[in-house]
Amino acid sequence: MRFDQLALSDYILDALDAMNFEECTPIQEQSIDLILDGYDLIACAQTGTGKTAAYLLPVIDLLSETEEDSKVKCVIMVPTHELAQQIDRQMEGFSYYIPVSSLAIHGGNDGKEFARQQHALRQGADMVIATPGRLLAHMKMGYVDLSSVKYFILDEADRMLDMGFSDDIMRIVAELPKDRQTLMFSATMPKKIQQLASSILNNPKEVKISVSKPAEKIDQSVFICHEGQKQAVLKHLFEQGHDKRVIVFSSSKQKVKELTQLLRRSKWKAAEMHSDLDQKAREDVILGFRAGRIEILIATDIIARGIDIDDIEMVVNYDVPHEAEDYVHRIGRTARAGAGGKAVTFVNERDMQRWAGIERFLGKEVRRETMPPEFGEAPVFKAGRSSQGNGKKGRQGNRRWHGKPKKKSDRKNSKPS
Repeated sequence: MRFDQLALSDYILDALDAMNFEECTPIQEQSIDLILDGYDLIACAQTGTGKTAAYLLPVIDLLSETEEDSKVKCVIMVPTHELAQQIDRQMEGFSYYIPVSSLAIHGGNDGKEFARQQHALRQGADMVIATPGRLLAHMKMGYVDLSSVKYFILDEADRMLDMGFSDDIMRIVAELPKDRQTLMFSATMPKKIQQLASSILNNPKEVKISVSKPAEKIDQSVFICHEGQKQAVLKHLFEQGHDKRVIVFSSSKQKVKELTQLLRRSKWKAAEMHSDLDQKAREDVILGFRAGRIEILIATDIIARGIDIDDIEMVVNYDVPHEAEDYVHRIGRTARAGAGGKAVTFVNERDMQRWAGIERFLGKEVRRETMPPEFGEAPVFKAGRSSQGNGKKGRQGNRRWHGKPKKKSDRKNSKPS
């Protein structure tokens, strides 16, 4: 479906045309008109499906019809400051011909940035894009007025709950008007997300876009190995020439720090990325990686979603992801725009059952790599229980302001009953 077949205003369509956006993605096609019609919405779609535009476009359009003042009318909650910045950049393009302003509020920065945010919040903005903790910090100081919020959006809701933001979200919800439109977007739909939805949404419509399988051009493989063999296998991969434009995902910040030091001692251009770094450090790492000054990025899942880094040659799952969806998000960093890519996963005894579940989701057994004999005996893959070696050494089974838009007299501004 084309965007001009939806009920979007000409001003939004002009902005999309200027950005060469013509065809909707499935999540946009199924969500935009529901949002324009005023329904609460719970949408399940993975990163990369165009979900940000699925809510930004209709909400910008709806905000264009509200009274011009300095009050906050929309709050978008996101898990990381990188995603807040990314949405703010997209907002700038989509709202080019419409007088709707936005403000990104997030942590990971110094006192001067906090003061800048404080000043901007006092001045007001139509839309605030914020991480929960930082918005609460401003709210506690008494100058944030959310009494006029008409639209409340949770982006990457599952990730926010995984990061422990549930209580913060509910504190913010308590300050919002009950008569609002609430939109929740999540890559997965576990029970805790369903519980959150039932507590803050009102008779929502549901949209679910199936999690797609990884791109066919991703060469997927797996090393079955003991935990103590992983570092040697990782270095082995890079010694074989796979040491350019690589992301290594690990399950903990401590492992990320250890692996970064290990690779730096071996003279590889490696850097770490995790939530302990402040905003400037994280931005410097991303810029260095994009520019090629950093060739190997070791990271927690903080960058598995929502961060735009292209041209990745290889993704290494040093630890098996918890969910199949997370696996797809991680390895989806490579093989973009029709290019090829490689994804390698290390599976120890403890993670065999989890890996078996991912293979069931993929509908195939991922190719087993042969363990170099110098690394010693490896475990035998047996899903569901730990296993020791079988004696077969080293073998594995294979803010812009422009003209005021026209009002759309035929659109409802109130939520349907």
